[in-house]
Amino acid sequence: MINRKQAPPYKDAIEFDLRLKPYDKYVLKNGIEVYAVNAGAEEVIQIEWVFWGGNSYETKNLVAAATNFLLKNGTASHTAFEINEHFEYYGASFSRACYNETAVLNLHSLTKHLPSLLPMVRELLTDAIFPDAELQLFRQNSLQRLSVNLKKNDFVANRLIDEKLFGFDHPYGRYSRQEDFEKITRDDVVKFYDKYYRNGKCMLFVGGKLPHNIFELLETSFGDLPLHGNETEKPEHPVVPALEKKYRIANDPNGIQGAIRIARPFPNRHHPDFLGVQVLNNVFGGFFGSRLMNNIREDKGYTYGIYSYLQNHLQTSAWIISTEAGRDVSEATVQEVYHEMKRLRESLVEDTELLLVRNYLMGTILGDLDGPFHIIGRWKNLILNGLDERHFYQSIQIIKTIQPETLQHLAEKWLRPEDFYEMIVV
Repeated sequence: MINRKQAPPYKDAIEFDLRLKPYDKYVLKNGIEVYAVNAGAEEVIQIEWVFWGGNSYETKNLVAAATNFLLKNGTASHTAFEINEHFEYYGASFSRACYNETAVLNLHSLTKHLPSLLPMVRELLTDAIFPDAELQLFRQNSLQRLSVNLKKNDFVANRLIDEKLFGFDHPYGRYSRQEDFEKITRDDVVKFYDKYYRNGKCMLFVGGKLPHNIFELLETSFGDLPLHGNETEKPEHPVVPALEKKYRIANDPNGIQGAIRIARPFPNRHHPDFLGVQVLNNVFGGFFGSRLMNNIREDKGYTYGIYSYLQNHLQTSAWIISTEAGRDVSEATVQEVYHEMKRLRESLVEDTELLLVRNYLMGTILGDLDGPFHIIGRWKNLILNGLDERHFYQSIQIIKTIQPETLQHLAEKWLRPEDFYEMIVV
């Protein structure tokens, strides 16, 4: 009989033996790779079509984003309203997003409705017409949204720090401007669609409670299209960082807060220091119990929240500290960030603090393995970055075993103020 007066034994998250459920792989007749995770108790499914057609492939700014957005806004057989009504009728969600290298279409649905939904997705990939009226509406709404956002200091800071790190001509540093929206033509969009969607490289990621004939359904709907699984030629975009590293931008004379960004270039996930720096980043500013939060929020009261993170870019990356603080204490906030860098360079992290970070990171991974959508998302991140399950298990091993001396060495190498760009937008 269970003794209710005695608490159950406590177990740290680092003692968990986490396992990444393997995927099933299928290759359609046209070469498209399909990665699928069959899991979950509910009859739901998620399918992501990932195209190599992000910002990196455009020759005119914003064409990739416009094409991705307008893909759903009309075909030769259906208007935008009818397309949305079709997905709504089946209780499905169909969204799209454009990133630096990739553009994504995402379908969430009850498993039983797939035979009725996949033909509509096929139609979007083969017969989108991009009506002029929809392009005009997209341009109008985007310009209005941009006008509103440019009044926000944090929006301006995010745009400008990326430009300083990578250069405006690099996809990671490029941002939207009014003249770019005005220059987009329907012909630009149609040409981009034809090259990178109708005839582009595509990969499929499927998660959920899959029907027994899932690969047959995908083969029927997409296996005969002129899509392919071959690598699309990637344009070369050299990184050209700004020479000046300290910026103070006046944006809102009536604002009471300054948006602060402190950032440095950092290698991508293939660099041998990346996994160790992920642990160091969480000690520094990666979660609510970090040093930056304890100092600048809890002790000084300069901000409601401050975080640091490594950007998830496929090529090169960046290490960024981000916060908003009172404009009268913005400069002091920057100095406190550098103070915490100095502490990490000069002193070892205590075992109790490191245990807290280890448990937090293991708990985060455990959450990422909760359900088929999260699992296939984890696999997608690995596959698109050219990694495999060894990277997953290596990251767990480093979280569990990295020593304070290693963290100090990484801090000495990567947390040096002279390597960071500094920006305050007020």
